[in-house]
Amino acid sequence: MTTDQVEKALDRIRPYLQGDGGDVHLLDISGNSIRVKLSGACHGCPASMMTLRYGIERILREEFPELENLFAEC
Repeated sequence: MTTDQVEKALDRIRPYLQGDGGDVHLLDISGNSIRVKLSGACHGCPASMMTLRYGIERILREEFPELENLFAEC
């Protein structure tokens, strides 16, 4: 997993997040783990954990089956 590959995968979900006033930012890739930060309307939103697990994580696991952990700063 490279930064460019992960950013390209995140670009698939960004329009949906941005449409609701939020965004996701890649913070770090360490081995098979990715750390992201939710911002804008996503920060502190009660549905942010669902967005993270059923949106962002699903897309990242499709692209990177070797993904072990997804960590998020909200």
